Amino acid sequence: MGDRRMEDNIVQFCGVTGASTREARKYLEKYKRVDMAVDAFYNNPSEFAASTRHQPPAAPSTSKLTTLFNKYKDPDAEEITVDGTLKLCEDLGVNPEDVVLLAVAYELKSPRVGEWNKQGWIDGWKGLGCDSLSAMKQVLPQLRDKLANDPPYFRKVYNRTFDFARSEGQRSLAVDTAQAFWGLLLPHGLEGDALSHTKDVSEDGDVSMEDEEGWKPEYVQWWFDFLNEKGGKGVSKDTWAMFYDFVRTINSKFTNYDMEAAWPSTIDDFVDYAKARLASGA
Repeated sequence: MGDRRMEDNIVQFCGVTGASTREARKYLEKYKRVDMAVDAFYNNPSEFAASTRHQPPAAPSTSKLTTLFNKYKDPDAEEITVDGTLKLCEDLGVNPEDVVLLAVAYELKSPRVGEWNKQGWIDGWKGLGCDSLSAMKQVLPQLRDKLANDPPYFRKVYNRTFDFARSEGQRSLAVDTAQAFWGLLLPHGLEGDALSHTKDVSEDGDVSMEDEEGWKPEYVQWWFDFLNEKGGKGVSKDTWAMFYDFVRTINSKFTNYDMEAAWPSTIDDFVDYAKARLASGA
């Protein structure tokens, strides 16, 4: 485990358990994963204790979370709305356009942009082990790192974002809205392992070495340029979902794309566009 990852995990472990940094490091070195280390701590809190027996901390408080929810809730509604969300971001020290908020929206089952209902708020923060602003601040870097480096988690947040960002009653995302959220998610996933390239595997199990390089960061703008030139009213859920698979599997020259596969026609057309752009050197 890298030093930075270990330090981040120690912060998370201590925030959940109340254990010392020294104990946290010992549990994490033995059990590797934060969730397994936390379980081990609760099952045997004195395993690495020098002399005193630690009591497991109290579970996150519903009353504390309710108080926080009411602090940000719209006085004329039953939910936290945009104004309350902006105040929450200010108190957490996070930019309202930070990609980590999409992970928070997933965890708290936010119904739409800038809105949070009480049940999702309480259940979500409890699941993250938080009932105070200080604990929430500590968990944000963990969520940001997980979103960047955990492909299954990234995909869950990515797929949830479509419904989260969609206007009520609409089946598709407006193109500019889709681009705004792709502009947050794709660069973040490409910086870590969440969108790492999945190479072709032959029938006998050999990994293709023909093109080691996958999707390039600049192709995000190519995708946007293509969508803007193409026009159209919106991005379907099918296109949104399958674009994730496309980004992970396509090689840097788009030569491994199968036009006969069940890709959305928009992605078919983009491949033609990208190949032409590569050929022209643009």
